Amino acid sequence: MSAEVDMRRLRADDLRYLLAVANTGRLTAAADALGVDHTTVSRRIKVLEKVLKVRLLERGADGWELTEVGRAVAEPARPIQEAVERAALAASGASDDAVAGNFRITAPDGFGTLFVVPALQRLRERHPNLNIELITATRNLILHQSGFDLAVAVGEPATGRLFAEKLADYSLHLFASAAYLERHDVPTSVEDLRRHTVVFYVDSLLQVGDLDLTQHLPGVMARFASTNIFAQLEAVRVGAGIGILPTFLASRAPELQRVDVGVPPLRLAFTLAARRDSTSRPAVRAVRQALHEEVRLRRRELD
Repeated sequence: MSAEVDMRRLRADDLRYLLAVANTGRLTAAADALGVDHTTVSRRIKVLEKVLKVRLLERGADGWELTEVGRAVAEPARPIQEAVERAALAASGASDDAVAGNFRITAPDGFGTLFVVPALQRLRERHPNLNIELITATRNLILHQSGFDLAVAVGEPATGRLFAEKLADYSLHLFASAAYLERHDVPTSVEDLRRHTVVFYVDSLLQVGDLDLTQHLPGVMARFASTNIFAQLEAVRVGAGIGILPTFLASRAPELQRVDVGVPPLRLAFTLAARRDSTSRPAVRAVRQALHEEVRLRRRELD
């Protein structure tokens, strides 16, 4: 490819436009990050593709993602963006801190709120020029290589194009309020449980195969369902039914009681993932380290 490229026409600034789209997955989001309109972003990407004589972006299920060649181009281009950010910091009189700039992380709502937030709050105390965007969603790692810097998700990645590592195992148990158990017979078997109101995720909207209720409790159906784990917790707390809740979340409601129906608790895993071409970035390394440290210090809460 390099033998055919006219280096005089290659503009380093166009590579920043490519990285912005790769990081956000959206032309409009990239435009906001760069302070331009989306038509400018589209035009600059097309110019870059014309100069390099390759296709750099393609449409994916979640927006724009890098092609294989695009990833090869973006990887050596990232230091350009980091150098621009450091130059801006130097011009403003701020310290030359490589852990800086905008950082987007996705995580399940419960874990993201209770573990990711405190970990990143402490990280920002050391690196105040790091700007955090936390997107919460409970979903599999079917993420494309755009739209995030780091992702925490339930289960193993569904694509080999991501760098992935286990962050932590965690347990889910059956919980109910004392008021609910007083009004209903206490179930002692899965067969008993089928006659109760079970609180869990909306099956038709569930994007995590490991959370499929029928895999763990055959014949049990969620009769009070929500896509939000905090709504599930509140439903159980006010006596709407018996919930299948992460221990780290249910332990914050001491009025809840565990319900034993003779089956072991669900054991699932949180996986940490990033684009392979971004793992060497100082901010990615720092956030990974902060999350692993948070889990290490609070591992007992996850059992």
